[in-house]
Amino acid sequence: MGIPVVDLRDFLHGDVEKKPAFVQSLGKAYEEVGFVAVKNHGVPDDLITELYKYVQQFFSLPLDKKKKYEKPELAGQRGYTSFGREHAKGSDAPDLKEFFQFGQTVADKDPVQKEYPGNVYVDEVPHFTPTFFKAYRAFEESGRALLRAIALYFGLDENYFTDYIHNGNSILRAIHYPPITQEPKTSIRAEQHEDINLITLLVGASADGLQILTKQNEWVAVTSLPEQIVVNVGDMLQRLTNNKLKSTTHRVVNPPREKWNTSRFSIPFFLHPKSSMSLACLASCIDDKHPKAYPDATAGEYLDERLREIGLKK
Repeated sequence: MGIPVVDLRDFLHGDVEKKPAFVQSLGKAYEEVGFVAVKNHGVPDDLITELYKYVQQFFSLPLDKKKKYEKPELAGQRGYTSFGREHAKGSDAPDLKEFFQFGQTVADKDPVQKEYPGNVYVDEVPHFTPTFFKAYRAFEESGRALLRAIALYFGLDENYFTDYIHNGNSILRAIHYPPITQEPKTSIRAEQHEDINLITLLVGASADGLQILTKQNEWVAVTSLPEQIVVNVGDMLQRLTNNKLKSTTHRVVNPPREKWNTSRFSIPFFLHPKSSMSLACLASCIDDKHPKAYPDATAGEYLDERLREIGLKK
């Protein structure tokens, strides 16, 4: 499926016509599809290459070495999470993946620092942690620009989201779907789900498999070109906009049998605000035809609820 493509350069460096055109194109794409491919996104190609290289080195370590970096008390929010621990909301079947999560590094003495656990440093792959830090900052900057455009689409101040996402609770997740070694019980590697956060930025996975559920209730494969990142709407933005922007249902399916012996790697950046941000529906998104669909909640309250639903928090 060819998903809508936008050029972030038009928003950041475009003229008086290109910037508002970008805002409308982005908003329309999110209303109609929920996913968009972004060109000139600001995350350097060589950084992406390095990121995948060190991620593959980490996941190739023996399990006992990887398990050193698993911290169950952190509910999967930092460090390693072993195979089969996470499942989609509403599903008892574990996803066929293991992953590693890297979070916010507060550098300006913001009091929010006390809310975040420290990141987990990997000894066996020395460049792993510093590369994650650089990639985190690059994704954060790209996501900030996209949220500025979304704010304008809803008639808000362009910097509506800026303070909320500064030192926000965003997560950079490296996922490994191991080779399939026996007849699988299901054709799904990661069951259908919606993301929890505001928006998700996904830099090209190492193999096909991502599918989205269209408004016609059909599953279609999603691919992007190497120089693009795919960005989708998450549940927090859906709540804030009272369903005007819909969080897109997506899943990862198994490869064809001839590729069962291959791994799949994927590195999404889940852009979260600070936990104190209110997700109360915007007044401009509520009317007689669209009554308020959600109770008021903060981002922190909603995240806590969802982590319990997917089995990462007790």
